[in-house]
Amino acid sequence: MELPPRRVISLACSNTEIVAALGCGDRLVAVDDHSDFPADLVAGLPTVGPDLDIDVDRVAALNPDLVLASLTVPGHEAVVDRLEAAGLPYLAPEPTSLVDVYRDVRDIGRALGVDDRARALVAHMEAELGSAPDPAGSPGPSVVIQWWPKPTIAPGRLSWTTDVLHRAGGRNPLGHEDVKSRPVADDELAALDPDVIVISWCGVHPDKYRPDVVLDNPALADTAAVRNGRVICVPEAWLGRPGPRLVEGVRALRAVVADVG
Repeated sequence: MELPPRRVISLACSNTEIVAALGCGDRLVAVDDHSDFPADLVAGLPTVGPDLDIDVDRVAALNPDLVLASLTVPGHEAVVDRLEAAGLPYLAPEPTSLVDVYRDVRDIGRALGVDDRARALVAHMEAELGSAPDPAGSPGPSVVIQWWPKPTIAPGRLSWTTDVLHRAGGRNPLGHEDVKSRPVADDELAALDPDVIVISWCGVHPDKYRPDVVLDNPALADTAAVRNGRVICVPEAWLGRPGPRLVEGVRALRAVVADVG
């Protein structure tokens, strides 16, 4: 019988957080530069580079039994190609929906030999996030999640974040487009006229989010979001990482939606 991997390297924040939530943090021997949670776990681990510039030679030198890569961001496929060329065992999740996120948690749990924990974690997430809304029901307020401000980068249908927003009672005005995310020019964002703009900038600490970048943009002055002061900050770690902390994201978005009334 094959033993579960004991030396695991995570190359994405979401994978690190899934491994930790499965109670397998002690198996991590390295993480990517961006993994920052749980802080007490990652603080003592070596790092192998930023997510798009992983040092595969360093990964190989650590002799992992399993590398948890990712295909969630353009450019990650080059890292996966280098892992494959190096002959390293890997998993590379590419979730585009909340159902995919649940699948990936179960897949990682199975690979680590903790299927029962993975099923329990998914059950907890499902209970917190709830079921998909009835399409015949009220569409809810329009919410644009802003991954980046200049230009705005926002998610489309092929993003778990759209599902999370729907479960919070909101509506993604780009949720019908078959893209993971795309740039949105100021004039288009103004025409979408969202009720809320959620700042969730990638790679920026929440303490450095600047709602004034949106509120003081003259092109957006007539949008409902700006007129009503509904430019809200939600940590990208709660929305942009396909893992267990999406539970925090849906709670934050529910508060946002409830405030719209």
